[in-house]
Amino acid sequence: MDVHPRTETSRAPDRPALFRNRHGRHGRPRRRLILIALGAALAGLLIGAIVLAVTGRRPGGGEPGVTAPAAPATRVGAGVPGGWPAWGFTHTQNSVDLQQGPQQALTDLSAQPMPQVTPIMGWGVDNPQPRPGEFNWSSLDRRMATIRQTKGAPVITLCCAPDWMKGGPAGDTDWSRLELAVEPDHFDDFAALAGAVAKRYPDVRYYTVWNEFKGFWYPPRNRWDYAGYTKLYNKVYTTLKKVNKDIKVGGPYMVLNSDAPGRQNRPSELTGPWGRMDQRDLDAIKYWMKHKKGADFLVVDGHSMPVQKEVRLNEFQVLSKFSDLTRWLRALGGGLPVWWAEWYVEPVPSDWTDERRGAVHTAAMMEFVRGGAAGAYYWSPQTPWNAQTAATAGCAGCLWSGSAGGGATPTLGMLQNFARWFPPGTPLADVRSSNPAVRVLAQRRQLVVVNTADRPAQTELEGAPLTLGPYEVKWISR
Repeated sequence: MDVHPRTETSRAPDRPALFRNRHGRHGRPRRRLILIALGAALAGLLIGAIVLAVTGRRPGGGEPGVTAPAAPATRVGAGVPGGWPAWGFTHTQNSVDLQQGPQQALTDLSAQPMPQVTPIMGWGVDNPQPRPGEFNWSSLDRRMATIRQTKGAPVITLCCAPDWMKGGPAGDTDWSRLELAVEPDHFDDFAALAGAVAKRYPDVRYYTVWNEFKGFWYPPRNRWDYAGYTKLYNKVYTTLKKVNKDIKVGGPYMVLNSDAPGRQNRPSELTGPWGRMDQRDLDAIKYWMKHKKGADFLVVDGHSMPVQKEVRLNEFQVLSKFSDLTRWLRALGGGLPVWWAEWYVEPVPSDWTDERRGAVHTAAMMEFVRGGAAGAYYWSPQTPWNAQTAATAGCAGCLWSGSAGGGATPTLGMLQNFARWFPPGTPLADVRSSNPAVRVLAQRRQLVVVNTADRPAQTELEGAPLTLGPYEVKWISR
């Protein structure tokens, strides 16, 4: 999924008056000095309102209030309990299927179970409620059965919504309208649908609410409609907890965009060698944090590269964005586990080799661990599986492939290795590379090393020499 374009909606939710009580007092004429002061104050408010409407931010000239980041993690998951679903992937349009295969992928997925995420509508799942009171669970049942067969820990993303909840006619499904937001008049209906999902799949304990604020952009203020989203979230949260108080619910599933260094001078409280965060995204998270009814984890997604696609930064240097953001979110969340529902690293278009891609993916996972993330979920880019030829079309970054009869690719193997060797609670060991081009992440029994260079590299780890090929990744027992 491309995380940069946003679907805008013409829906304009109710807003509090910008100049609430601006006429304030009904009194007698004031002295001239008071009138001048009052006029200046109103002018200031007017200027502030204009700046807010145009930029989405309040004026002031300086940086927003900065949240001090949390310390780097010394244990995987930064305090989440054992069994927490940490490292996994999301099923998308073309995914492994019980009826159609590929069978080897099912077998390989089962070899090292890990969390698997599915939406309730879209990305290979049909409309679950075409009309009020009428449910169609067939495709979601099939997806859930696949997750169970492969021993995955199921996670459900409560997105997207039936057309009749978005202003469309009941009984129709217009997939071009998939990413529109739920209309406020149907927030209760969507919450009821979430409750029906939870009752149908009682083994699911983890839910994320909506996806990337889809449809919740508010053009008049040039910012997100975080009040609207939070109202929807609170209704869903309340409904899920009524179904089962042990269900874990997370939001706001905000996409975190950044600008390339030197490309924007908008105030932002979080910057780094990777660029400058869009403060509007951070503001949306802050609003949700303040006004949510409750939450069990904090959900975001993002790309390591800037929104300016023509800018090509070093793909390994920008990965620190993931750990920097995770530490900032951990501090902001006051202990809420930080959950990356999607993450991306590759520019578009790309000429990367599989080896280069694998090295960047592994280095990105290292950053999530070091930053203290409680979970990161790979958005599967799978292409269709052809049962007759037992093959998939060419697919960069796929999790299973026709080249192995539908079996696991190195990308799936990498995710499974993190699930096996770096589960939540694992103490991290301080192992350092003598060569800065070689990155390392270690625990007591295992370490993983990545050569970030396009040429062979030599390094020394714990007194032992090691040679790696270009972009080579190695998992080494200690």
